[in-house]
Amino acid sequence: MKVREVITYKNYFEDFFKEQTRKVQDKIIKILDILEQVERVPTTYLKYIEGTNGLFEVRVQMGSNIFRIFCCFDGNKMVVLFSGFQKKIQKTPPDEIARAERIMAEYYNDKDKNNG
Repeated sequence: MKVREVITYKNYFEDFFKEQTRKVQDKIIKILDILEQVERVPTTYLKYIEGTNGLFEVRVQMGSNIFRIFCCFDGNKMVVLFSGFQKKIQKTPPDEIARAERIMAEYYNDKDKNNG
C-alpha cells in the first residue's frame, strides 16, 4: 500500500534519469518504491538538507557511484522530484542545492498560479 505518491516536476528528473545506466535506473526505481511505501523512510534513502527550506535528497548508491535526487514534500503525502546528479565529493555541492531550491520555488509558484 502506498503511503505517499511520488511525482515529478517538469522534465528535470526525467532528463537525469534517462542519462543513467539501466542498473542505476533500476536502483533509483527501487528506492522510489521504498519512498512510496514506507511511513518512516530511513536516512540511508532520504535526508533533509540542512539550511534549506524543506529540501531533501534521495540517496542512491550503486557500488562506488553515489547519486542524489532533490525533492520536497508537498502537503503530507507527496514527494516532488526535481533534479539529480552524480556525487563526486563528500559534501553536496552548493550550486546543486541552489539549483534545486530554484526549481522548488518555481514549482510552488506554478502551483500557486494554477490554484489561484
